[in-house]
This record gives sequence, C-alpha cells and structure tokens, in this order.
Amino acid sequence: MDVKSMVEGYREELLERLGKLVSINSVEGEPQEDAPFGTEPKRALLTALEMMEKDGFKTVNLDNYIGYGEMGEGDDIIGIVGHLDVVPAFKEDGWNTDPFEMVEKDGTLYGRGVSDDKGAVVASMIAMKVVRDMGIPVNKRIRLIMGTNEETGSRCLKHYVEKEGSVTLGFTPDGDFPGVHGEKGMVAAVYRSKRTGIRDIKGGTAKNVVCRNCSILVDRCTFSKKKLEDYFNNNNLEFEIIEEENGTRVNLQGVAAHASMPELGINAISYLLTGLKEAGFQDPFVDFYNSHFGLTTDGEKVGCKCSDEFGALTLNNGVIAMNDGMIEGSIDIRFPVTLSSRKVVNMMKDHLEDEDGVIKIKHTAEPLFFPIDSPLVTSLLEAYQEVTGDMETQPMTMGGGTYAKGIDNTIAFGCAFPGKDYHIHDANEYVDIAELLKQAEIYVAAIIKLLNV
Repeated sequence: MDVKSMVEGYREELLERLGKLVSINSVEGEPQEDAPFGTEPKRALLTALEMMEKDGFKTVNLDNYIGYGEMGEGDDIIGIVGHLDVVPAFKEDGWNTDPFEMVEKDGTLYGRGVSDDKGAVVASMIAMKVVRDMGIPVNKRIRLIMGTNEETGSRCLKHYVEKEGSVTLGFTPDGDFPGVHGEKGMVAAVYRSKRTGIRDIKGGTAKNVVCRNCSILVDRCTFSKKKLEDYFNNNNLEFEIIEEENGTRVNLQGVAAHASMPELGINAISYLLTGLKEAGFQDPFVDFYNSHFGLTTDGEKVGCKCSDEFGALTLNNGVIAMNDGMIEGSIDIRFPVTLSSRKVVNMMKDHLEDEDGVIKIKHTAEPLFFPIDSPLVTSLLEAYQEVTGDMETQPMTMGGGTYAKGIDNTIAFGCAFPGKDYHIHDANEYVDIAELLKQAEIYVAAIIKLLNV
C-alpha cells in the first residue's frame, strides 16, 4: 500500500481528533498552579497527549507547559514542533459558524485552529502512525512536540529547551510549504498618549492581529459628522455614529489579518483615527497617531522603513485601550532577515516621542536564517516536491515568527500551501480536508528524508 492510501485510511480518525481539539477554546487564560497558561490550553495538551498515548507512543508532559509523543531509538532527535493554543475568536467578529465547533462543508473544515495549528498537529500525529506502519528502520527518535503558548510568547518552548535541550533536525508545521528558510526579526513596542480629550477608545483582540473593530467616545460637536461619514463611505467601511448621553460614539469595522501581513487587512484603529482627523477632530493623541502611523504599515512614519532581497519591514497596530485617562496601544514590527534589532531600533530613535505621545520599546527578537542549500532546507524541499510534483515553488522568508526561533536546527515547513489564504487569525479560518491529508503525506516524506540526513 502506498503512503497516500495509508494516510487516507486515517481520514476519519484525523477528523475526529481535530474536531475534539478545535472544541477546546485554548486561548491563553489566567495562570493556575498546575496550568501556566490557563485551564483550556492545559486541557488541549492533555487531550493531545492522551491521543498519542493510545496510539502506543511514549508521552511526556513537561509541567503542563508543553509535551511530546515519541517513537524510535537513538541519540538524535527529529522534532516536529506544533502548538495547541489559538488566538481569540468570537462569533460576532464575522464567523459564519461557532469558531470552537469544527464544521465541515463541501470538503472544507471551519473552526479556530483547523489551520493554525491544531490541524497540522493532528496531521503530524497521523504521519508518525504511517511511518510506524511502514515498518522502516527508525534510527533516530521522532518526537512530536506540542506547545500551549506559541501565540502569546512561546514560553512553553523555552521551558522545553530548558528541560530537554534542542533537536538534531526539525520543522514546525506552522508556516508555508515548501519551507521557510528565514523569519523576520521582531520589535514589540507600545505607544502612549500624553494628553487627549478622547473619553474612551477600545479596539483589537490580539497584538499580532490587524485590528478588526474599534470604538471611540468623544465629546459632541467636535467633528464634522458629514466629513466622517464621507471618509468612511469613500473607503467602503462599515460604521456607526451614535449619540450617547455623555458624548458621540463611533464604531468602525475593518478586516483582520496576521500582523506579519498587515497590508492584507484594514486596520480599524488607523482608519478611525485618520477619519476623525479628516473630519476636523482636534486632539493631541490623534495628531500623534497620524504623524507616527496613519494608514501606513511600512514603518515610514517612525523612521524604520527598510527592506532587503527577502522582504520589507512591516508594522501593525493591533490593540488599543484607554485606562485612567491614558491611551495605550500595541506595535508589532517584523523586520528583514539580514538586519538586526539594534539597527531597526536605532532607525526609530528620533521618532519615539513628541509633546503629544511616546513610543516605548518592550522587547526584540533577532531574525532566523538558514542558507537555502542547507541539508535541512533541501531535505524538506525534496519531500514536498516528491509528494506534490511542484518543482517551481521555492523556500521563502516570511514575517511570521514561529517556534523555529526558539529551538535549534528547525525551520517552518507547512502547513499552508502556496497561494492559499486560510484566514489564519481571522474569522472563518478553514482548511480543505484533501489538503490536510496531503500535509500528512508530506510530513511522512519529510520524516523519512530527515532519518537519512
């Protein structure tokens, strides 16, 4: 029996397992004594480990941070590093279905995590079962590592590396086929108002997502309602302008996207604050936002616009809120793989503060880069090519940050196929069942390739 048929034989099991994991709302919650990232990420980990234990794999739970299932013998470890946590999802954000109930329609699965990254984790489980079924010599340990905090800091992987060390060769199925040989560096920052007349503002669900909804409350008669309506209508935006007891509220709806590709979204914060300025609203914070960000996503207004042969810098404003009269918002910068965080921050130094607001750098992460002809990259590329027959698409660099930055000898490989937008970090995230099975088939080929490196 060929690998494709063997994978197909696990179709129903794959769907059952993925449905069970999707039903767990594994967004990071309040830490508990035995649940460092909340009860639901822990429940997702225990559920996944139980699946692998029933399969007969050795399982290890590292303090409910992260765990793994393993097969094979030897000193070398082939690591497949996936995550079971997800970004927030709410039905009112545009989902056509309950985001935490996997729904199948015409061969397509919908639900939070079906692509990022629970689907890839389950496909990897099936791949390990198929490799075992094939009875081929396994001269290295094959370890499916499953974390619970990738979306909000990857402290789970740090815990793994502290306890277990790195892997000999590995991939994280949390990027793109046919492989990601470079990941941009990151600068995380916040901006804060110094003075403002805004009464309240709130928007966004996560720092690494383009803000989809934003709401602001301002004093009455402080802007031209007609100019604001015209601005929103000219940009085909959905909005509400509501007169309330203590002022005028404006609600704006944009389009969410991953922070690594902010140009694919419509940022509700940016359009709301740009629109208010266009409508004559006079406010120091609005002036600060427009002079430092506006509608740009390339860092130009904060002095860090740059690019290299592999890509350009991106900047996303994800979350904004007002507390005790001060507005604070998040900044997520992804910078080119050949630059350093020190250089990017230095480019910004003259743009971090004025009389109306301030930008504070919170933390940075350096880029990841493997030569495209390295054994790890070429082995995974060959696995993809053998299964798909696609000899044109080449490994890439990307703005998204994955587990690969936190563990040695690892790159992102899958789960996204070329040219597809799975609405990751957006409403109606989906994956085609046929592609999920194809993923598993590619991972089988990848494991076999890495066994021979």
